[in-house]
Amino acid sequence: MKLAVAPSFTVAQVDWSQEKDRLSVIRSEVFIAEQHVPPALEWDGLDESATHLLALDSGGHAIGCARILNHECIGRMAVLKAWRGRGVGSALLNAAVDLCRRNGHGPIRLSAQAHAIPFYAAAGFEVCSEEYPDAGIPHRDMQLS
Repeated sequence: MKLAVAPSFTVAQVDWSQEKDRLSVIRSEVFIAEQHVPPALEWDGLDESATHLLALDSGGHAIGCARILNHECIGRMAVLKAWRGRGVGSALLNAAVDLCRRNGHGPIRLSAQAHAIPFYAAAGFEVCSEEYPDAGIPHRDMQLS
């Protein structure tokens, strides 16, 4: 199901079993290769039960992704380097928030890398924790009421 359409990309809700390869390539490139997240932490066993979003360019190539746990926790947001700053992350976040609001019942939560806090704050998320390390990267919890 398409959730967002821009001139150069679309965002769709996808099934892990059908799109595992394309979702995994993005997350491997961004989290494991770029940010040096250990594979054992990235592949946490929660993907099969999660809701996934996939951003595709006009040629059908995967360029970004996000996942939602329990209809209320957004995570694993990643956009390939060549596509950053072009609205893909915002489209993924907006689609994730919309899905959470349609299906969830509480505040929407996420764990933000410290450098990304302004991005999430611009969408209305508020910091609700002290800084803590996750995979060696400073994070803070945020929520949207």
